[in-house]
Amino acid sequence: MKIKNIYPLLFLMTLAMTAQHAPADKQTKSILILNGTAHLGNGQVIENSAIGFKDGIITLVADASTIRLANNAYDETIDASGKQVYPGFIAPNSTLGLVEIDAVQSSDDESEIGSFNPNVRSIIAYNAESKVIETVRPNGVLIAQITPRGGRVSGTSSIVQLDSWGWQDALMKENDGIHLNFPSAFKRNGWWAEPAADSLNKDYSKQVNEISTFFKNSKSYLAGNQNERNLIFESVEGLFDGSQTLFIHADKELQIIESIKLAMDSGIKKIVIVGGFEAHKAADLLKKNNVGVLLRRVHDMPENDDQDVNLPYKMAKILVDKGIIVGLENSGKMERMNTRNLPFLAGTCAAYGLDKEQALQLITSNTAKLLSIDTICGTLEEGKQATLFVSEGDALDMRTNKLTQAFIQGKLINLENHQSKLNTIYKKKYNQK
Repeated sequence: MKIKNIYPLLFLMTLAMTAQHAPADKQTKSILILNGTAHLGNGQVIENSAIGFKDGIITLVADASTIRLANNAYDETIDASGKQVYPGFIAPNSTLGLVEIDAVQSSDDESEIGSFNPNVRSIIAYNAESKVIETVRPNGVLIAQITPRGGRVSGTSSIVQLDSWGWQDALMKENDGIHLNFPSAFKRNGWWAEPAADSLNKDYSKQVNEISTFFKNSKSYLAGNQNERNLIFESVEGLFDGSQTLFIHADKELQIIESIKLAMDSGIKKIVIVGGFEAHKAADLLKKNNVGVLLRRVHDMPENDDQDVNLPYKMAKILVDKGIIVGLENSGKMERMNTRNLPFLAGTCAAYGLDKEQALQLITSNTAKLLSIDTICGTLEEGKQATLFVSEGDALDMRTNKLTQAFIQGKLINLENHQSKLNTIYKKKYNQK
């Protein structure tokens, strides 16, 4: 048979190979998860738990041995005996859905040209059908803060749940914060194979003054002191009325200290440090001003020769002991595909000093507080969204993080991905169970 036009056929074949799973249907049945060990995300553990939810909202969190339920109280019961129940993990400062293939420019929407872009909204570039997203859910990462990159002020982030048709129905919190890359007084030279001594950033004072001037001009504009409309200045209004957070990307002690001072002098109400490799050196300032830290990837090496080789692993413990709210972020090389390793970053923090439940808080309740979404998620509590999962074992350990069910806003989501499909195919080929 002769095919007159092969292109529609090729298109359909390509679509079949690349299409994402259809998002789960809205919850229609009430569900009760019984007898599992529930890690609430706030430091508490219920050994024999009863977790119930209806219409996407948690309606019951209790010790199963202390309550009596009517036979028809819930439409469906899941027996989680011997298993663990967790709130969904949250990935802050993420570019999930903004880049699909690094080498394909048309699939890269993580940054915009220009230096001061607070008006750039990452959410409108978010691709809910990214194949990378389906690889992070099987490890319990169910929520992400979609964050732009580049420039001095990168733009505005938004927070999404990771099972949706598009960005509109993915939204949990739109335009939650603006991201500032604070300049460093020193420039790194060389590279890892040929390191060289740092040098002074001769433009440091000028760069800091540019930021200060930007915020001053924005405040003046918002006070009605200019006639011509300026969308860039309008986009930072939330920083001054407290409805948005300023996320300051800074690692060095001087960066952290001077950026906090500049932000406070500018009248910005909510501040979070992102990165914070030397945050322990500025811990008193952070604590005094209630500034939290989204700590950079802890699976990393120290930056200086005189630092403890295990310092990145210990940093969360050091900051938590000083009374600072700490979350974990995973930006860096191969960050989107490495998002699936977020729970194991927390596991490393537990191995280097933190209590296991404290380590869990780094990717649940603490991060929810820093993103200002703690009233709707981050812990297993009545009245919050039913975004949670059941694991065969400890979800912070890569050997036992094996999800059996996961729910986003009460919807039972599909945990299959390209890798799990290949695993099934080749097990069948070699007659393995």
